[in-house]
Amino acid sequence: MIVRHARSLRWNTCASAAVAVAGLALLCGGCAVLDGPVLDPKGPIALTERNLLFKAVAIMMIVIIPVFIMAAVFTRYFRGTNRKARYTPNFDFYWPAEIVVWSIPAAIVVWLALHLWANTYKLDPYAPIDPSMKPVQVQAIAQDWKWLFVYPEHDIAVVNELAMPVGTPVSITITSDTVMNSLVIPALGGQIYAMAGMQTRLNLLADETGKFWGRNVQYSGTGFANQQFQTLSQTKEDFDAWVEKAKQSGKVLDAATYEKLAKPSEKVPVTYYSGVEPGLFDRIISKYSHGDSDRMPHHSTAETTE
Repeated sequence: MIVRHARSLRWNTCASAAVAVAGLALLCGGCAVLDGPVLDPKGPIALTERNLLFKAVAIMMIVIIPVFIMAAVFTRYFRGTNRKARYTPNFDFYWPAEIVVWSIPAAIVVWLALHLWANTYKLDPYAPIDPSMKPVQVQAIAQDWKWLFVYPEHDIAVVNELAMPVGTPVSITITSDTVMNSLVIPALGGQIYAMAGMQTRLNLLADETGKFWGRNVQYSGTGFANQQFQTLSQTKEDFDAWVEKAKQSGKVLDAATYEKLAKPSEKVPVTYYSGVEPGLFDRIISKYSHGDSDRMPHHSTAETTE
């Protein structure tokens, strides 16, 4: 019976190891398919966040690695066929072990806290990336189920496409014209919430050209899965051409056009507007800031709670 139990224990240990290896392989495969934007950052903010993640994991490995090693050693040493293994059922306290068990995890928690505290302020999303450079101003508005990006300095707006010149900071002011959303571009930086009647900020910078995936990661109803957009990091010349392309669209985002656009819709193609009604972003915020419950978003909330 003891031998059978030992064999079963060895089999379970091997099976667990195989599952862990398979899981890591799947994770690595997923990173390859999605280009691993979190692990392959394209801007200084995302790079700092990735390095912070690596440092935190490395610190935690001080506990995790010895635990796995001891689990394997103890499993082998106390196997049923090892007659030399000591059995001490009355053992209940050993102060050197207590010191190790409690002091090392406590030290790691303190180390992580100090490490993360400093970097939390360093990665303040409201702080300018480079105060000496004038950022491109963008107003991001979350809708059901799409993103509207307004460029007030260029008097243009675009649905489901965000463009920026490479090497130039972008300051994004974010709000929602529906339930809570969350904007994230993994290759450039972490997520920031978008809330009705409020505005949040996010400062980003791309240090190489390319197309980067972005989306809403806060569940917001039936069309949540399709609320995605492309971020274009372009040379200065290409960005200027992109702005000119938007100006040639012939569509103007006035109040009536906006009301139609704000209605729930999915998989909306990239749409350009050559003009934007002044003060549109501020009016979207103010309509939720006066306690007018009749103007609060209800449609997505009902779908979210189903």
